[in-house]
Amino acid sequence: MALNIGDKAPDFELVDTDLKMRKLGEFKGKKVVLSFFVAASSPVCETELCTFRDSWDEISKLGAQVVAISNDGPFANKAFAEKHNLGFPVLGDYTSRTIRDYDILMPDLLHVKDYNAAKRSVFVIMEDGTIGYKWVSEDPLKEPNYSEIKGFLKGN
Repeated sequence: MALNIGDKAPDFELVDTDLKMRKLGEFKGKKVVLSFFVAASSPVCETELCTFRDSWDEISKLGAQVVAISNDGPFANKAFAEKHNLGFPVLGDYTSRTIRDYDILMPDLLHVKDYNAAKRSVFVIMEDGTIGYKWVSEDPLKEPNYSEIKGFLKGN
């Protein structure tokens, strides 16, 4: 079932790059820029997460926390995060459960049977745990509108 603005964001418990389990609830009281990306080390994902990295100070000053999620495992995510000096949590949803909970599963990526991934998506979860902003792309090569996301954070 598709999630809409105003809906309660599904909680999750996913592994980070240090094999620590992380929950959405631990960020309660802050806005969370939840960035679902397609695959660690893929070119568009590198651009997207490096853009969030480079905007980190501005996003933090707006009272928000970036959290990135893909269906990659913690070791691929760790190599990816270290290579690009990502200072925010990069979580692995290797079962695609959270990706399904957010209704953004992209089956058969690049026409490879059963290679499931997340659609490139950004949700801004508000301090009360509801979805305040949603962007989902059917095109894995399309980047989010970073200015729009920062504008949303500034206006709320």
